Amino acid sequence: MANNHFDAIIIGAGISGIDAAYRLQEGLPDFKYAILEGRSEIGGTWSLFKYPGIRSDSDLHTFGFPWDPWREERAIASAPSILSYVKGCANRHGIDKHIKYHHQVQTLNWSSEHQHWKLEVSVDGKEALYYARHILLGTGYYDYKQGLNSQIPGIENFKGAVIHPQFWPEDLDYKDKKVVIIGSGATAVTLVPAMSEQAKSVTMLQRSPSYFLPIPLVEPIDQTIKKWLPESVAYKLIRWRFIIMGFIFFNFCRLFPNQGKAMLRKATEAELPKNIPYDPHFMPSYSPWQQRMCITPGGDFFAALRSGKADVATDTIDTVTSKGINLKSGAQLDADIIVTATGLKIQLGGGMKLFVDGKPHTIGDKFVWRGALLQDIPNLCFVFGYTNASWTLGADATAQLWVRLLKGAKAKGQTSFVPRVGEKEGVLPAELLNLNSTYIKEAAKTGALPKGGDRGPWVPRSVWLKDIWHARYGDITTGLQFNRVST
Repeated sequence: MANNHFDAIIIGAGISGIDAAYRLQEGLPDFKYAILEGRSEIGGTWSLFKYPGIRSDSDLHTFGFPWDPWREERAIASAPSILSYVKGCANRHGIDKHIKYHHQVQTLNWSSEHQHWKLEVSVDGKEALYYARHILLGTGYYDYKQGLNSQIPGIENFKGAVIHPQFWPEDLDYKDKKVVIIGSGATAVTLVPAMSEQAKSVTMLQRSPSYFLPIPLVEPIDQTIKKWLPESVAYKLIRWRFIIMGFIFFNFCRLFPNQGKAMLRKATEAELPKNIPYDPHFMPSYSPWQQRMCITPGGDFFAALRSGKADVATDTIDTVTSKGINLKSGAQLDADIIVTATGLKIQLGGGMKLFVDGKPHTIGDKFVWRGALLQDIPNLCFVFGYTNASWTLGADATAQLWVRLLKGAKAKGQTSFVPRVGEKEGVLPAELLNLNSTYIKEAAKTGALPKGGDRGPWVPRSVWLKDIWHARYGDITTGLQFNRVST
């Protein structure tokens, strides 16, 4: 096999790509594979984002890899800790030897005649060709080059710095500055405590509030488990504890929204300073888990509010002036720096163009088979995690399903498999994601997301236990067309 020909190519060396590589090595050790990474470093999100305080909003016992457990005390960890962990895992299992950096994939073109993919790749500005029988897209879910464009009236008038967290200037000096952060999601909630340590003041300006979940920095029960049980057993038990607790909490909130609201309200009110009321600043207009919750480890967000250096404003922007923001209520917020923590722009496949026998295909037009394959696209798997649990749980269920498909095809001498929606099936489109967040609504409008279906293998995934069982033991033939072509 030539140096640019592979059995499988994984695109992206973030959490998803590293996990898929491990599963591929484990299940098909004789497969020749490469990981193509557009950037200069492993780690995806955890290498790209540099804003103050950046950390996970999922616990690392489930966000980490099941095959090389997270060993630090803190379940919610900083980006540098996560990056170090991912690099260590890739190195320990020989995965880093397969990574080709500065390899930005531009186009993917499937050839039915040759039963392989041709990849046009930009390598440090020069064009290169690669070929692979199978592709896995571990490219994440957002646009690396552009944030979500939210219309902020008068933002061009502002004389200070306007920063999007995705493109944080590492030399930004915010010491003794007045900062206004527009947004109320995980990024804003991370920035407030981190920036308030040095800034003169930090105000989180939100149009609508989010639900908050204060959690301890270190769980005493996990320390007890590690103290009394062998390491291999302890980490498995801790991981399962987080999986089950997350599953119970999500379903409790969905089944009993009023009780969920009351429980979250009680936890939040206990943390608030007297000068900041629960209503309107912490009273969302939606039920728990219709959007992701804001995790605040050790209650750091509320500690910043209690310090008097951080504040919350729930209002709508009338216009931005040269020195700050005028609100619809008539209030004014002075600012030296405005941070637009307004969300990520969803993009699957890293913006690459997709062709089958020279004919272009658009991801947004496709139904998704078992949350992993795209209708009418042969030998291509994509990774998308969960909205209600750790990304890696979904990524690993996908990787195990993919490797099982590859092993099955190899054993039967099949050269390709492709999802097909039969005309008589009558599959109707369904929401792929079960959240109503702004960035997801925007993605649905622009066709950035593929379609879920209302029946059969096209129904979107949402429960890890069901998905991991299916990946290992379930039916993996319904909805798939298998081909054996002599090449």
